[in-house]
Amino acid sequence: MNDLVALLPLVAILALFWFMVVRPQQRRQREVTALQNSIEVGQRVMMSSGIYGTVVTVADDRATLEIAPGTRIEIARAAIARIDSPTDVLGEPGDA
Repeated sequence: MNDLVALLPLVAILALFWFMVVRPQQRRQREVTALQNSIEVGQRVMMSSGIYGTVVTVADDRATLEIAPGTRIEIARAAIARIDSPTDVLGEPGDA
């Protein structure tokens, strides 16, 4: 019985580590994967380096972005950090 009581703090620490570190990381990874799989041609995106561009083509693990008129770059699909929301003339998202 004493052996089980001695292991209880270790089990509690492992459970706390699981709920505070591992589970949130798994959730974030699922969200990033879903974002990268939802990329479509014509969307404005931001790369993890902070470069904005419009998706021109999407292949298996690559995408082509137009970062300026006539300037296209080929990137790894995993480099896309987020999809940029459209803004109106005043620069406020969603107000039309």
